Amino acid sequence: MARYLYSCPLRWSDMDAYGHVNNAVFLRYLEEARIDFINRLAPRATENGSFVDGSVVARHEIDYLRPLVHRPEPVTIEMWVAKIGAASMTVSYEIKDAETTYVRASTVVVPFDLAAGRPRRVTAEEKALLEEFRDEPAEEAVAA
Repeated sequence: MARYLYSCPLRWSDMDAYGHVNNAVFLRYLEEARIDFINRLAPRATENGSFVDGSVVARHEIDYLRPLVHRPEPVTIEMWVAKIGAASMTVSYEIKDAETTYVRASTVVVPFDLAAGRPRRVTAEEKALLEEFRDEPAEEAVAA
């Protein structure tokens, strides 16, 4: 299946006192990619719901693999749908460039009915759209 690619610029203010991108900033990068992904899917959805109409993050999991220092070139956030549940989806990501993977992460996103103020189920239409981006992580060599 397809993966979604997002080009994320680095900002000077993203760096911490140690000269690399602060750990909390990576969550903002993931959010930017996820929102861009959802907004690009939204025009293809109809009255049967769209994550753009409301969603909440239920969980983040992030592995910091290498430090990322500021540079003029953006990083690529490669993302895919790892799991689709009855009332949630899990999105996986890698923040990388051509040579290095800096972060591997996942986010559990729950569709939310803003008017009712509660979570809702994933619609069949949403599931069909998400299935286009369903994938598994690439096999990585395990370091000893």
